[in-house]
Amino acid sequence: MPCSDPIIAMLAPFRPLFTAPTWKKMLTLLRGTLLARGRRTVTAALWHTGHEQDSHFSGFHQALNRARWSPLQASRYLLTLIIQTFAQAGGSLDIAIDETLERRWGPKIRKRGHYRDSALSSHARSVSSPGLRWIVLAVVVRVPWTKQRWALPFLCVLATTPQVSAQLGIRHKTLGMRARQVVSRLRRWLPGVPIKLMGDMAYSILELGLHCTRQQITLIAPFRLDSVLHHTAPVRDPHTIGRPRVVGPRLPSLEHILQDPRTVWQRLTLDWYGEGKRAVELCTGTACWYRFGSTPLPIRWVLTRDPAGKRPPKALFSTDQAQPADEIVRDFMKRWSVEATFEESRAHLGIETQRHWSDLAIERTTPLLLGLYSLVALFGQALAPQGHLPFKQAAWYHKQTATFRDVLALVRRHLWGNFLFPASSSDPDVVLLPRATLAQLAYAACY
Repeated sequence: MPCSDPIIAMLAPFRPLFTAPTWKKMLTLLRGTLLARGRRTVTAALWHTGHEQDSHFSGFHQALNRARWSPLQASRYLLTLIIQTFAQAGGSLDIAIDETLERRWGPKIRKRGHYRDSALSSHARSVSSPGLRWIVLAVVVRVPWTKQRWALPFLCVLATTPQVSAQLGIRHKTLGMRARQVVSRLRRWLPGVPIKLMGDMAYSILELGLHCTRQQITLIAPFRLDSVLHHTAPVRDPHTIGRPRVVGPRLPSLEHILQDPRTVWQRLTLDWYGEGKRAVELCTGTACWYRFGSTPLPIRWVLTRDPAGKRPPKALFSTDQAQPADEIVRDFMKRWSVEATFEESRAHLGIETQRHWSDLAIERTTPLLLGLYSLVALFGQALAPQGHLPFKQAAWYHKQTATFRDVLALVRRHLWGNFLFPASSSDPDVVLLPRATLAQLAYAACY
């Protein structure tokens, strides 16, 4: 059963990226991957679409490991679709940047390294796992079927360790260097669009903040309490001798401000990561973040603490000095939705279950699966524009809003033709199910 008209219409912008044979194979793989459960391999997609007896099955593998098409251009089209569908006209674009570890084993995966596994690590111990580390950019949007924000991935970049780069004979690029590259590309794709980039402590980099300022992008990230802060450079007198000052006098560190009893705190009540309302105390100020040999970065810092003392204090910074402090805190909390995206992609889209050894296929399949998360949201919007999605209910669990699993179920049901099969003329309760569809349903149910 081919893809329906609403899905084909949503996929139409991607059609010029592929030749006609490759496009046909990609649609088959897309439908099979959406219908599959468990591993998301090429053979699983062929089984779920009735191509298990296709003697030219190798052509479907070659669509990933040999065909000439640009994943970068596909990322740009996906970003455009997300903005046109979910973003508000004239508003700023909220983008979360984070990295995720794809656990992979095998000697043929040349870019595999060992990284700290945040899912298995804790404050008491650190666990490392072999795999691939991906830098993911996702647009944080509001979808009509839930009150929670969704982070829709559109760009994935593979990062390697210094040891792997040396083994491959390529120049090693740090996380900050790759982040600056994706920021430049993002600005080229969206000239003139106001953008806020939210990252974790890994992106609290002075050089990245300076680059975002040059690209007219606001960077919001955590801030170290012992960072060196200065006043802005004083106005230079016309007849002063010597080199001009880069920054003014040094300011007290945020750690000193936190312990100072004279610090004035402002109390706010925020929706704390979807857990309900919580009281937070904060103080803020402007300064220049400076390190010897670099250009000073004007920032607004925000220091937060829990009035009850149950959570440790945290500091944030924004490269937009005019941004209000409470807005900085609310914008940074939007970043957490990308963690839910990673978890649901593993649970429902089979991240880490694909089996490819070709470098080109490896660098294509994971971005495709993460991009499929955004496509499912786009398909759900096309199938239910008003946001009235059916979601699974039970006597022991009363859901209030739809989740990603419900949207994926809606898309799967639509791919099965909404089970609208003709009824038997002799018995209205009996439907006439084609044998090919019955075989695919049997495989999906039994294997």
